[in-house]
Amino acid sequence: MNDSAYLKASIEGLLFVSGQGLAAAEIATGLNENIEQVKIALDSLLDEYAEREAGITIVEVSGRYQFTTQPAVYPAIQNFLRQKKKETLSRTMLETLAIVTYKQPITLPEIEEIRSVNSRAQLLALQQRKLVKAVGQKETVGKPTLYATTKEFLRYFGLNSLDELPAPQDVKELNFDEL
Repeated sequence: MNDSAYLKASIEGLLFVSGQGLAAAEIATGLNENIEQVKIALDSLLDEYAEREAGITIVEVSGRYQFTTQPAVYPAIQNFLRQKKKETLSRTMLETLAIVTYKQPITLPEIEEIRSVNSRAQLLALQQRKLVKAVGQKETVGKPTLYATTKEFLRYFGLNSLDELPAPQDVKELNFDEL
């Protein structure tokens, strides 16, 4: 790989892992390169992506370069996301997840006491979707497993932390009287 190709490949790698975009100066510093060379390589990359009509491209937004999808592929992306959206949670899974969310860490018997029904299947399904995980054992007779939400739970619901959750009394659709 020649120096120019290596520089462009390195820039692509940095932009890919950054996720949020980088300024040309940040790229130059990160690669220990001359900023003018980096700008030339960035311009070349912009042209190459435009020329080959790729599904992704590099754009400059507010002085920062980042990967983005091409507008031409938006319909395909929307279709894919609609398909993913179909993988919704059932009402019983949502109810179980809400209990875990607001009472964590919590055991299966405690969940079942609140719901008044067997919740093992819902808890297993939530674990398979990586929304809930075992986080230890309660120091009581039988040492039942404690469950809590995961980072995937936060991603799924678009949250940065549990602090962003609404108060239980603000969620009208679900019955949180027992929480």
